[in-house]
Amino acid sequence: ASTGAVSIVVLGLGAGAISLSAGAFAGAFAAFAFVALLTNGARGGNERTILAGVAASQLFNAITAYTISTSASAQQARDVMFWLLGSFSGVRWPEFQLVIVVVLAGLAVCLWYARALDAFTFGDDAAASLGIAVPRVRLILFTTAALITATIVSMAGSIGFVGLVVSHVMRFFFGPLHRTLLIASALAGAILMVLADIASRLLIAPQSLPVGVVTALVGVPFFAVIIYRSRNK
Repeated sequence: ASTGAVSIVVLGLGAGAISLSAGAFAGAFAAFAFVALLTNGARGGNERTILAGVAASQLFNAITAYTISTSASAQQARDVMFWLLGSFSGVRWPEFQLVIVVVLAGLAVCLWYARALDAFTFGDDAAASLGIAVPRVRLILFTTAALITATIVSMAGSIGFVGLVVSHVMRFFFGPLHRTLLIASALAGAILMVLADIASRLLIAPQSLPVGVVTALVGVPFFAVIIYRSRNK
């Protein structure tokens, strides 16, 4: 998503909320298509999906870096790099209202398919045996997730590890049923972002850190714990 938004800004194709969101959505959907191609439509297993995600991340990071280094001025490059690490400093009420509309609409779609998400945890074959149109539902959910991600990234930049940390913690407290898990994760994610933004402004005051730096400081150790626990199971 950030690759598309950066391309819009650096290449001078637009700077408004709609232009940035459209660029971010194009980037997010391109990344999804790339991963889906490598994993044969998500039938390649978890390990293959993770490797495809890493490959997509490196590819689009390289495209972003190339776009910035060849097309941006020094000041523009610094601004874009700060934005890429995540910052709420440039978000205004009109952009915030757009985010609220998209997130609530996307959450409603995900809640509508909560039972399908529950079935997906048992595999595609099990979901299909329950009468779920797996390819269609997966496309709808991935498109919804891409739209939500693109809208948020276009406003606040790329803030990593939020979904990873929050979803695992909420699953521990509320269980695997997605109707509850989705709502709990949305609320907990919003609270985490407020706390991370406060921390980013206080840690090296009067200067501020990008919010993505704070979430990475929390997320990387958390990710390491998840890998360690999964290895010992």
